[in-house]
Amino acid sequence: MSRIPQAIAFLWTLKAYIPYKLYALFKLDYEAEAHAFEQWNKSGSTSQSAPDFLSMDKFNAFTKSISSSVTPFATRSQQWFKEQTGNAGEKTELPHDYIELETRIDALKQTHQKLLAATSQYANEAYDYPPNVRESFQDLGRSISDKVNLLSKASSASEAQAALTAPPSAKPQPKTFSHAIARAALSGSQTVATATPQGSTEPDPLAQGLEKLAIAQEKVGEARLDQDEKIQGKFLAGWSTTLNQSIKAADKARAAVQNARLNLDAVKSKASAGGRHEESYTEQQRRSIEQAEDAFVEKVDEATSIMRNVLDTPEPLRNLVELVKAQVEYHQRSAEILEDVAKSIEEIQLEQESEYRKARDGQ
Repeated sequence: MSRIPQAIAFLWTLKAYIPYKLYALFKLDYEAEAHAFEQWNKSGSTSQSAPDFLSMDKFNAFTKSISSSVTPFATRSQQWFKEQTGNAGEKTELPHDYIELETRIDALKQTHQKLLAATSQYANEAYDYPPNVRESFQDLGRSISDKVNLLSKASSASEAQAALTAPPSAKPQPKTFSHAIARAALSGSQTVATATPQGSTEPDPLAQGLEKLAIAQEKVGEARLDQDEKIQGKFLAGWSTTLNQSIKAADKARAAVQNARLNLDAVKSKASAGGRHEESYTEQQRRSIEQAEDAFVEKVDEATSIMRNVLDTPEPLRNLVELVKAQVEYHQRSAEILEDVAKSIEEIQLEQESEYRKARDGQ
């Protein structure tokens, strides 16, 4: 009964000491058996009275399954260590075209990882929010449009203040750079406006300009959020899928090729032990080599097909187009908004300058 846990313990102990690359290549060999043993153990195998446990046929079948997984794993492990220490014989070479595909897959994987690391910021709303800005929950309570609407109905300084501190809406306002500018501009507008001498019938030009800027900056912020949503759905999702599914499938196929190659070289090494030449191989050894060669060629063909499909798909480039289009739309929309508000503020500025000159010339 102790043979099963000993076999599993051997696999897990070996896993702790072999390099990660080797572990990745052989991982699937023993995971299935470890899982099977766990299920077998949970099913009540420790009960001496359980009929299944006393069934020697089932017991022997299970231990045979364990052995069938341990043997090829140990064989490939031994071959790998021989190659690393320079004690292996001739190593089976992979086709040149296959190696080129591996190089391209590695480049594609690295590209996806780097660009995703940078563009993943689009999933973080506050990626451009100034770290030195301190805003309260009340500041984030209502949108600029809501506050401007409430302020337009205020007839006194106290009502204006109440409009600025109105109870927050259900959802806090976005924390983006543009929204922060909008809130600061609107607050400044009201601060300047409430400081205007009582009885004055003319609105303060600076307060007017700041309010217009606040409204415009909120629109720019909303355009940025729209851009981010499009990038998340049309670029980040696509590239993440390519990296985590397509490229991962290619890596798995490549690992299977390495396993088949190690197994083939291990079979050849065993047959040639003691300096024997191919002519002196037994029929069983020849058959084992042929089977290993067939398995190796099959895995190379499978991996080649998978890698070509990953490299030839137009999806990554299509996703890249969506990234650029979302950025273009955002910047074009922002330019339109800012051009309009610049004209409006310039009109206020020119009018103020004209009044200033009239007042100065009349003195």
